[in-house]
Amino acid sequence: MTKIIFMGTPAFSVPILEGLIENGYNIQAVVTQPDRPVGRKKIITPTPVKEAALKHDLLVLQPEKISGSAEMEKIIELAPDVIVTAAFGQFLPEKILQVPTFGAINVHASLLPKYRGGAPVHYSIIEGEKETGVTIMEMVKKMDAGDILAQKAIPITKQDDVGTMFERLSIVGKELLLETLPKILAKEITPIPQDESQVTFSPNITREQEKIDWQKTAEQVDNQVRGMRPWPTAFTTYQATNWKIWAVTPLEETTTAAPGTIVKRSKKELWIACGQGTVLAINTLQPSGKGKLSIQDFLNGVGKAVTEADKVG
Repeated sequence: MTKIIFMGTPAFSVPILEGLIENGYNIQAVVTQPDRPVGRKKIITPTPVKEAALKHDLLVLQPEKISGSAEMEKIIELAPDVIVTAAFGQFLPEKILQVPTFGAINVHASLLPKYRGGAPVHYSIIEGEKETGVTIMEMVKKMDAGDILAQKAIPITKQDDVGTMFERLSIVGKELLLETLPKILAKEITPIPQDESQVTFSPNITREQEKIDWQKTAEQVDNQVRGMRPWPTAFTTYQATNWKIWAVTPLEETTTAAPGTIVKRSKKELWIACGQGTVLAINTLQPSGKGKLSIQDFLNGVGKAVTEADKVG
């Protein structure tokens, strides 16, 4: 029975782990990030992968930093046939990459060589890509630079956001890994080097990137909102307070107003001027210190003072 050490952290990784278990692979250990404080009350919470592993009575290792740790020595001692990673969240040292007989492979949520890095799903939506997918790749010391073993693409619709794409891609990743892994073990795959001229990167989203730039077109703002939903969430400012923007709709209307200007305010509608004369409607927002509100509830409640010609941004 093939011995596997699985490394992953968020909900995206869980179906991939469970697929390996369901298909009879021997999961020697699951490596995930340490429990972290979550929410306003900072409750110490295990990762989704840890929760899944414990349900199956699997050994769980949680190194703060895997390089040079006792957990790294345990992985070496276990001598797995394969290491499988899926959104683990730490670099693996060369000493670990050399351990498994059939190598270490990564389930990465982009069509490499595009969007190497920690936030490939976010960037795929923010940049207006029509499709994304999953790549199974060999792991090397350089981030997401290993040879490609398999890929599968899926479309990104205008209704998709980071949450829906993670759900879909996790299933694609599970299916693609289960299809590819037997071929890896049988040495039936010829790895394909990545085209370095096509490489793009997707580093973790910064606070500055979360703020909406109203100079962008309405469609680009919509991409940004969906590309940061449900986390970390795009925001704008109004009279020195922050509004988290959860849903918008680009409109056919045009305007000569400066980007960021409120061009229509009624009991049910709030329209904002964007770049190149485009306009969007805000559908759902969250004022500072409040819960999410439909635009109608907001305008008839805490947003009563918002007027046309005001500026956001």
